[in-house]
Amino acid sequence: MTTSLRFIQRGSSMEPAGEVVIRRPDPPVVGKVNHHSIELYWDIGNVYRRTGPSNQWFKFSIEEEDVKTHMYGTIYSGYSKQHVVEGLESSSSYRFRLKVTGYDGECAYSPVVTVSTTREPMTGEHLHRAVNMNDEDAVLKVLECGHVKTDIPDKLGFTALMMAAQKGFLRIVQLLVNHGADINQETGSGKNSLMLACFAGHLDIVKYLREQGASWESRDKGGCTAMHWAVDGGDVKVIEWMIADGCQVDVKDSCSRWTPLMRVSAVTGKTDVARRLLAAGADVNVKDKDGKTPLMVAALNNHERLVRSLIEKGADCGITNEYGIGISQMAKAFNRQNMVVILEDVKKKLIL
Repeated sequence: MTTSLRFIQRGSSMEPAGEVVIRRPDPPVVGKVNHHSIELYWDIGNVYRRTGPSNQWFKFSIEEEDVKTHMYGTIYSGYSKQHVVEGLESSSSYRFRLKVTGYDGECAYSPVVTVSTTREPMTGEHLHRAVNMNDEDAVLKVLECGHVKTDIPDKLGFTALMMAAQKGFLRIVQLLVNHGADINQETGSGKNSLMLACFAGHLDIVKYLREQGASWESRDKGGCTAMHWAVDGGDVKVIEWMIADGCQVDVKDSCSRWTPLMRVSAVTGKTDVARRLLAAGADVNVKDKDGKTPLMVAALNNHERLVRSLIEKGADCGITNEYGIGISQMAKAFNRQNMVVILEDVKKKLIL
């Protein structure tokens, strides 16, 4: 007996016995839904049960409507009873229908089902993005969602508070602290928000963090304090306020045994910063672990104005390092001829 294939609405009493019938299927059932995926499944029951050879099984397809053309395209085709649609946009609406195809190509479509994905959950990435854009409302929205930790670090180990302190976003800093941000949290290298604000020259944030209990005694992994980072940044107003607030100017780091004055001599060569450190009691002839003085370091780094200023402030040109080498020998060895000239002039003046 030859079987035939025809369409019939579910529940019809017109099905002749012995025929293979494709009923109009129900819409796919919606399962788990989140912000990027939708689970769909369908009950094939006894109507579409797998009997006989596999080439006579019914095939199931999920089709999705294109929002622009309103045409349907196949996103799944096979013999499964379920499919998870992935890679979707959050808070977006999607329309799907189920297609059942018989072995001779005849098919039937279900009614359309409309499903919306959920809102994307807030994460630390949203918080850092909002801080980076100085968007107070967005920061507050993330903080009030309840499941993003205020001190969650980014890929570089920076918390939102560190980012805001470094960029100078005072209102964001206050907002984060009010929501429990830890002012003493450190990066992998040991820098905290106060050090970053001092380096970047944001005096208002430096003052605020001090009001909240940030300490001048904190050190990074290299033993540097906020003053070391402040002189690297070179903002004179910040340095003056730090000194007035009791921050020490002669603290040595734990690597090279450099004081902030030594850092000025090695990095920026800024004479105005050096003068303020010296006026606050910095030792002009302090030695590092190799016996070098700020004057030696400034000369080797070719900071001519700073060399003259240090000499004016009492730097001793006759000091030698641990190997007995003096500044003139160093300058000649490193071909710092301009420094050699300056030192010779100093000798002449001393003789006179």
